[in-house]
Amino acid sequence: MIWYTALVVAVAAERLAELAVALRNARWSLARGGTEAGRGHYPVMVALHTALLAACLAEAWLAGRPFLPWLGWTMVAVVAAAQGLRWWCVRTLGRRWNTRVIVVPGLPLVTGGPYRWLRHPNYVAVAAEGAALPLVHGAWVTAVLFTVLNAALMTVRIPCEDAALAPLARADAGA
Repeated sequence: MIWYTALVVAVAAERLAELAVALRNARWSLARGGTEAGRGHYPVMVALHTALLAACLAEAWLAGRPFLPWLGWTMVAVVAAAQGLRWWCVRTLGRRWNTRVIVVPGLPLVTGGPYRWLRHPNYVAVAAEGAALPLVHGAWVTAVLFTVLNAALMTVRIPCEDAALAPLARADAGA
C-alpha cells in the first residue's frame, strides 16, 4: 500500500505541475486577448479530479483492496501511457494548453501531434488515467464512479470547448 500511496502522491504532484503550467499559459493567453468559456463547470472538474485522488487512497486503504499483479501492473502501464499522452498534448499546444477553456483570437486551430488523430486527446488521457489509477490497487468503485461522473462532465466540457474553438475552425476552413 505504501508504494500505491506514493504513486497517487506522484500523480497529485504531476497535477500540481499541470496547474502551474496552466496558470502561466492562462496569463499569456489573456494578455493576448484570450477569452474564457466554461467557467461554471471548471470548479466541478477540479473537485472531481481532486476527489479521484482522495478516493483512490480511501478505497484502497479502507476497503482493504488487494493488489492483483495482472491487473495492477497493466493499469500502471495505462497510467504511464496517459501521462505520456497528456504531456504530448501540452507540448503540442504549447502556450495554448490550459485546464481552462481559453481561446486566443487569430491563432490557428492546432491539428498536429495527437490532434492529428483525435479531436480531444487530453480527455482520452484523463479518462484512461481516471479508470486505471484506482484499478492499480483494486479500487473498482472509485474507477466506476469517476468514469461515470467524468463522462457526464465531458457532455458539458467538450461542447463548450468545441463552441469556443468554432471560430478558429471556421477561419481555418475559409483560409
